Amino acid sequence: MMRSVMYVLAAFTVMGLAFWAYQENYATQQSVKEVRRLHASIGDAHERLGMLRAEWAYLNRPDRLIDLAEINFDRLGLLPLSPEAFGTIEAIVYPLPEILPITDPIDINSIPPSDSEDPL
Repeated sequence: MMRSVMYVLAAFTVMGLAFWAYQENYATQQSVKEVRRLHASIGDAHERLGMLRAEWAYLNRPDRLIDLAEINFDRLGLLPLSPEAFGTIEAIVYPLPEILPITDPIDINSIPPSDSEDPL
């Protein structure tokens, strides 16, 4: 009798573990699919980023920008950069600190020196 109960319990344990293993296998497969989808999405994002960088480099070609500056000179007034267009640090005028007025002066000549003070 005890042996048959143990067999039944062992059979239920095996079935329970099989059910648990099936559920874990299914969850793992879903996780693997999600990881693959994310990798594909990251790859697509890298491709888009590469294309945007190439387009940015194409649109910022110096000869193209010079042509645009010349075409729109009347509206924008853009001039080509030259070394003379830049100043030096010495040419920058910094504001002087504000000098506050003395509102309550103290006359130190009228204060007698104390005996404990050494004049020098």
